[in-house]
Amino acid sequence: MEKIGFIGMGNMAQALCSGFAKSKIEMAAFAPNQEKLAANAQKFGFVPCKSLDKVCDFADTIIMACKPYQIEEVLEKIRDKLSAKALVSIALGWNFAKYVPLLNSSTRIQFVMPNTPAMVGEGVFLFEKSNSLKEDERKEIWKLFATIGLVEELSDNLMGIGGAVSGCGPAFVDLFIEAYADAAVKYGIQRATAYRLVSQTVRGTAKLQLATGEHPGVLKDNVCSPGGSTIRGVTKLEECGLRNACIKSIDAIMGK
Repeated sequence: MEKIGFIGMGNMAQALCSGFAKSKIEMAAFAPNQEKLAANAQKFGFVPCKSLDKVCDFADTIIMACKPYQIEEVLEKIRDKLSAKALVSIALGWNFAKYVPLLNSSTRIQFVMPNTPAMVGEGVFLFEKSNSLKEDERKEIWKLFATIGLVEELSDNLMGIGGAVSGCGPAFVDLFIEAYADAAVKYGIQRATAYRLVSQTVRGTAKLQLATGEHPGVLKDNVCSPGGSTIRGVTKLEECGLRNACIKSIDAIMGK
């Protein structure tokens, strides 16, 4: 893998470009809005292409980052151009099995499910186990994505739940941040300050768990002094069904 070509240059593609630029890999991109593409090219350091053919000619690895509903039309135009190339799809719902009947057998495919924190270098990238990449090629692509977040492999049947947790999860965490910031505002803290306090608390707590590998319950217990204020707050959260609400939110996504 020496050159990457993006088809589509939305927020997620821009996040990937920003991270990949640090690895000094050569990049190009095509998007219908050429004016916006040119502006992003200057910002992120890729070559802007005027057509799908040109971006395919440039790259040995193509990242499909356009809207899911556009993909079939795009593939009809560049099917032959993708022969003997690696195709990495970050489009929702477009997994390995969906691409196989639409592409030449020489096109190597990997489905990756990203999430929005990739935009600040803190993403989660789920690599579907089924793929047709060469072993060394997959390792290189894995390493590249790891420059802007955590990379995990999931079996095909777990990509749905994985996406529910990591893909939808940022919205749930944002609700949590907003709610605790509202509580801080209620008791007199300025809203901008409240958001900073809560967001940094979430960030620091998450980093502590990742760094130590401790069970979240152990870390929670470390903050809960006997008879103290934290355990009283935890008790109220339990009374209000916080854990059950979290699990039910995932049940709703999974259609349970």
